[in-house]
Amino acid sequence: MKLQQIDKARYRKHLNRVLAACIGALVLGSLGIARLLIIAFPSASGSHFHWNLIGVIITCAAIALVLKRVQHHPYLREVLYVWHLKQALNQITRRLRKIKAAAEQGNVEAMHALQFSYSGSRQLWQLDDNTITMDELALEQAKLDTLAERYQVEPSAERYHSSTLKQF
Repeated sequence: MKLQQIDKARYRKHLNRVLAACIGALVLGSLGIARLLIIAFPSASGSHFHWNLIGVIITCAAIALVLKRVQHHPYLREVLYVWHLKQALNQITRRLRKIKAAAEQGNVEAMHALQFSYSGSRQLWQLDDNTITMDELALEQAKLDTLAERYQVEPSAERYHSSTLKQF
């Protein structure tokens, strides 16, 4: 995955609309399906929990199917990019201890992974207005810069490939 510049206002607007549409579809779909099932198959005990649950499950499956089919629409470009970025950062985070240890030993691929992680996290936190931990990120970036200087390496987020995580 490569980091891309995206328009924050457009991303937020599209994300909010997609979330609102999903929530609306979930509410209306699950209630509608549950109501139809209750009418078709009334319960003598008065408990309709299972019909409500089935309505939610069917609606969630329908929403997932629709999102899967329209995921490459230009309207969802920014939303999909951020989703993939979060997945890529999560893969690095799961191996972060080993990656940092390898970077301490001078592993260039580990330094590229850390640079990607720090750059991607910075972008993600700025998009989501989550700047609380930016100071910690700056400290980690300074540690990476010190390592890069010691081993005379220039870490680059552009050179990171997720396939290199297998070695950690």
